[in-house]
Amino acid sequence: MNRPNLWSEQNEILFEDNHLLILNKPAGMLVQGDATGDEPLSAKAAEYLRFKYKKPGAAFIGVAHRLDRPVSGVVAMAKTSKALSRLNEMFRDNTVHKTYWALVGKRPEQEKGHLVHWLVKDPIRNVTKAYSSAHPQGLKAELDYELLGQAGNRYLIQVNPITGRPHQIRVQLATGLGTPIVGDVKYGFLAPLPDVSIALHARRLELQHPVTKEPMTFEAPVPDMAHWEAARELFS
Repeated sequence: MNRPNLWSEQNEILFEDNHLLILNKPAGMLVQGDATGDEPLSAKAAEYLRFKYKKPGAAFIGVAHRLDRPVSGVVAMAKTSKALSRLNEMFRDNTVHKTYWALVGKRPEQEKGHLVHWLVKDPIRNVTKAYSSAHPQGLKAELDYELLGQAGNRYLIQVNPITGRPHQIRVQLATGLGTPIVGDVKYGFLAPLPDVSIALHARRLELQHPVTKEPMTFEAPVPDMAHWEAARELFS
């Protein structure tokens, strides 16, 4: 069996055991398949498992949560149905602690704070609108943010979402702070990045192992891209 054309395991497989596969998703890749027909991360993961364990048929891989296509960072997948069921429950109950890094174009007025909005998604345009007060069709969204420092001519913000809504961080930073994420033209940034990604990275995921119950923390290095270089230097 020839090795399939997969990612570099050293960079993108952050952790693996009998139940979990934790990956560092590249920006621009889907987590699950959609109408585009592009190969998603889940299919690459299943092929990796099929090759590694010499499975004659398809390998089981379960997706417990998603990142937007232009976003990079930690994604947790399940290798067993038991792990998937328990991961789904943890994400649904918001017992997973998520940390994101975002680069924005201007300094937020307050260096740290808590944002609350009601989000309404337009599925036709794939755009979410944030309202500052309760909306009859809106889902309540909350996050905490903190300015970590200036990174070149950008500003690095750490975000800890309390809820998990579609496009939540993107629209809340743009609407609540007036600081669209670098490259995110959908939510008000002036120009796209050359690779059409956005400067939002799922930096860290903290959860209880779905089977052993051990507390675990997974951290993804930021992408090796020019727009992240100054952010890396902040912590070198």
